[in-house]
Amino acid sequence: MTAAPTRRPRWRALRDGLLLYLAVALGTAIGGVARALVSLAAIELAGPGFPWGTLAANVAGSFIIGFYATLSAPDGRLFVGARQRHFVMTGICGGFTTFSVFSLETLRFAVEGLYWMAAVYVGLSLVTWLAAAWFGHALATRINKLGGA
Repeated sequence: MTAAPTRRPRWRALRDGLLLYLAVALGTAIGGVARALVSLAAIELAGPGFPWGTLAANVAGSFIIGFYATLSAPDGRLFVGARQRHFVMTGICGGFTTFSVFSLETLRFAVEGLYWMAAVYVGLSLVTWLAAAWFGHALATRINKLGGA
């Protein structure tokens, strides 16, 4: 009779872990598809010369993670569980942002001798990503301070 209580929490922990990984996997799939759409849209709008799609995805992802992390923090306005935070922040944002592609594109510029283009891309990326994360955080902080439910 004492074995049943021990198995039940272990099963719950296993189930919760599997649900967390499933949430992250689903979020990653959503983020990856959204990333592909942003890339195709950027090529259609601006052409293939400069990696605008990667830049746009990383700026948007930086804004989203800054906004959502602040809004859903313990003192934030939006109460969500750990699984939901991982779904959005690890899954969607992780699948959507493309730092490995960013590295490859920067390397491509350098290999082609376009060092100035690589430097512009790195500088523009860092500034816009950090600005987007700050803006998301600042906006969510203001929302958290609003009155009402």
